[in-house]
Amino acid sequence: MANRLSVIATRTGDDGTTGLGDGSRCAKDAPRVAALGDVDELNSAIGLLLTETLPEDVAADLLAIQHDLFDMGAELCIPGHAALKEEQIARLDARLAHYNAALPPLREFILPGGSRTAALAHVARATCRRAERAVVALARTDSVNAPVRQYLNRLSDLMFVLARHLNVAAGKTDVFWSSSHSRQG
Repeated sequence: MANRLSVIATRTGDDGTTGLGDGSRCAKDAPRVAALGDVDELNSAIGLLLTETLPEDVAADLLAIQHDLFDMGAELCIPGHAALKEEQIARLDARLAHYNAALPPLREFILPGGSRTAALAHVARATCRRAERAVVALARTDSVNAPVRQYLNRLSDLMFVLARHLNVAAGKTDVFWSSSHSRQG
């Protein structure tokens, strides 16, 4: 593979614009760039989670997700380009069902926490929800392929379930929320 990035500091963005994959330029605060940035941040949050000791299947799933998110970034960077496939969403659905099957049913809301890995998965979940909101905002003004929204929606659910799964793997319990009404008494 040829060098894709030989110069990192191009100074072309000093005017507040950035280049898209199709060669066009737009403002760094444009909805497309905001969505790209939120997807990049999500990928970074998952990368941070991957620095922890994780069950092998979780680590493999997260690495595959990182590659999918890079595909998503390419799709968002090149208006009109399609990179995500239905198979990638189906894989998320299957992994969601796999991890959820072994968990006890939830009867209460839970707070982010328990183990460090679960807390990091919750950070990724919240970041994923923000990326999803940015993609929905972009879709109001520009074309976005449906699999992008679907993938982010499924991924946030998977990150929630993975957080619970990681608590179980660490021998921790979920942290249950209690309203101020139930604490008084």
